[in-house]
Amino acid sequence: MAEQANTFEERLRARFGERVEHVMIANGETTLVVRPGDWVDVARVLRDDPDFHFEQLVDLCGVDYLGFGQVEWDTVDVTSEGFSRGVEGQGPGRFDWAGRPRPGHVERRFAVVVHLLSIRHNRRLRLRAFCEDDALPVIGSLIDLWPGVNWFEREAFDLFGILFEGHPDLRRILTDYGFIGHPFRKDFPLIGNVEVRYDAEKGRVVYEPVSIEPRVGVPRVVRHDSRLQQAAAEQPAGDKRTRS
Repeated sequence: MAEQANTFEERLRARFGERVEHVMIANGETTLVVRPGDWVDVARVLRDDPDFHFEQLVDLCGVDYLGFGQVEWDTVDVTSEGFSRGVEGQGPGRFDWAGRPRPGHVERRFAVVVHLLSIRHNRRLRLRAFCEDDALPVIGSLIDLWPGVNWFEREAFDLFGILFEGHPDLRRILTDYGFIGHPFRKDFPLIGNVEVRYDAEKGRVVYEPVSIEPRVGVPRVVRHDSRLQQAAAEQPAGDKRTRS
């Protein structure tokens, strides 16, 4: 298996040359990273070249690498007590714009990933490219190669704001009409931008600025602690609460 994987990696490098930014094999899966300007041409070769013959596109998605490699949990300088211990509150959607995280280990923020399948060769490949401009991420559409990618690209546009050049009908597919922003971006607030309610006086649905405050939701951990058992035992009979 390792010999076949190395051979396949060498074939990818030999076939695409300078168009390849990176090839890696992890957990038995091969990932090919190419320049965004070569995205469509490389995909066409992977589909049409009989040596590769990836006739099926399984999936396409967008990725936002904002804050990649950063976490909102402090695992060193924390105490062992408190409901929100270790939480710094700097995860996706929990920060203001001035204090937003920056891309960690990548130079560019947005990427597009497709998973390809070759039934003939019984092989899979992950193809990825990073958009050049973080402010206006654009990449070529693959709809002429695999028509079934139509809705996948619309979904990536809707949720990440990635534009697919050449797509014949690039419009939102999951969010509502007039929706502002792209909800899968890491700087999109978890509480949203607006809230909706029905106004009986106006007789219609109205949109208002969101009224809830962002917070860090830390799951409650139930532990078998002798101190808690002792405290429960010392409570008066009428004050004891049944826990599920």
